[in-house]
Amino acid sequence: MRQDIDLAPDEENPDMLRPADGIYTLQASILKTIASPRRLEMIHLLGQNGPMEVRRLADYFDLPQPTVSQHLAALRSAGLVEAVRAGREVRYQLVDPDLVAACDLMRQVLIRRMARMGDMAASFSSQAAAPLDPVEALP
Repeated sequence: MRQDIDLAPDEENPDMLRPADGIYTLQASILKTIASPRRLEMIHLLGQNGPMEVRRLADYFDLPQPTVSQHLAALRSAGLVEAVRAGREVRYQLVDPDLVAACDLMRQVLIRRMARMGDMAASFSSQAAAPLDPVEALP
């Protein structure tokens, strides 16, 4: 670990952001936008199928078109999807296909975490089910 990095706030300007704060703020904003399970599903579906119309997305998710449009508007305002006109139809597509890879990476982290928790729960259950050693009477 580097020792020459000063992580303390700037005493002269305590409200001044460190250079990296901007990217963390942007990342937090994007993560907040995709914190919806339905939006995560939409990202994966668009990643798998490519550009899709609101109508097709609404049919797939069995949701009203206005609801799907609201989700897409949030993803669009975050810069994650874009609308592309194809004749009379508008299709939505991912701006960056690596978004699916990033979501998949987080899913793998969660799966490993759940497996560890399951292992811990199984270990605890087996310990709790094991017979206790009899306590010898004290003199």
